[in-house]
Amino acid sequence: MSTVSLPQDESRQLAPPSGRHPADPRGGVEDALPLESLRIVPARHPGRWAATAGVAVLLAMVVSSLVTNDRWEWDVVAQYLTWPSILEGAWATIRLTLVASVVGFALGTVLALMRLSRSPLLQSVSWTYTWVFRSVPLLLQLLLWYNLAYLYPYLSVGIPFGPEFLYFDTLSVIDKFWAAILGLGLSQAAYSAEIVRAGILSVDQGQQEAAASLGIPKRRQVSRIILPQAMRSIIPTAVNEVIGLLKGTSIVYVLAYGELFYIVSVIYGRNGRVVPLLIVASIWYLVLTTLITVVQYYVERHYAKGAVRTLPPTPLQKARWTVLVWAARLSGRPVPDSVPPAYAARARVGVLTRTARTSGGAA
Repeated sequence: MSTVSLPQDESRQLAPPSGRHPADPRGGVEDALPLESLRIVPARHPGRWAATAGVAVLLAMVVSSLVTNDRWEWDVVAQYLTWPSILEGAWATIRLTLVASVVGFALGTVLALMRLSRSPLLQSVSWTYTWVFRSVPLLLQLLLWYNLAYLYPYLSVGIPFGPEFLYFDTLSVIDKFWAAILGLGLSQAAYSAEIVRAGILSVDQGQQEAAASLGIPKRRQVSRIILPQAMRSIIPTAVNEVIGLLKGTSIVYVLAYGELFYIVSVIYGRNGRVVPLLIVASIWYLVLTTLITVVQYYVERHYAKGAVRTLPPTPLQKARWTVLVWAARLSGRPVPDSVPPAYAARARVGVLTRTARTSGGAA
């Protein structure tokens, strides 16, 4: 029995007609059998089918509990899902995530380059910053930044131990939003620095040596050679940090800033609909996280250009190719040339299966 090379998710075996064997008793091989005379037998996967049935039963139980239990109060969820104050809270959460991510990864990249430099002072400052901000809890940092006016009623810009040129009232500069940004962004910078540093170290040292031997300036080596290659390992971990930051904005409720979780807590504190409003917040966090995941996929696909010969298909491409393959299998027409060979092979398998069944029935 011989095995046919097919796509990764297709497994079939070619079996000779009953009563014949492709090899004779002397160890030789008979004349090659025509492909039409071979019977295509689907491979058996009992474990896969059992696991699929078990998971389907569990999913049915979950869906049944969500639909039949009136205490979920889905009508209340639908009512508050697009409530104006809820939308404002979701937008505040998006703003916090965007600004804190920019601050965190910009500062984290600088800290990573400082850690990789040959200056002992820069290395020490970067290491100390990472050590301190990874050690202090985020909640404590938020409260410290919010009470910065107690330590420094006025902020000034000038020469250290010398004259001061500009003065600012701390309370007018560090409000709830910027206290949250300082807490989230500076804390995120400590983690981002390690992510960027690990990505840079993952690039083969020969790349840097080759760039240096060509006389490329150091700044251009980093921006055009090192970082584009390091992004392939930085992006997945960095996106995880952004998603964690998105969910971590809920801790800003201690500052009474109007982000999503704070608005939800205020509403259910007034009407007592705790569970439905928590579901509303969960749905919004799920939607925002899904959007970040979609962006991650396309960013990873962009930076994969130098690592793979063929870029992974997008979800829309997969859907279009699947529709074309099934249309070819049902109609018997050839698959369009725009469909990759791995997908087109599935249509050929379906045609071969129908041909073998037809010939077997006619015999």
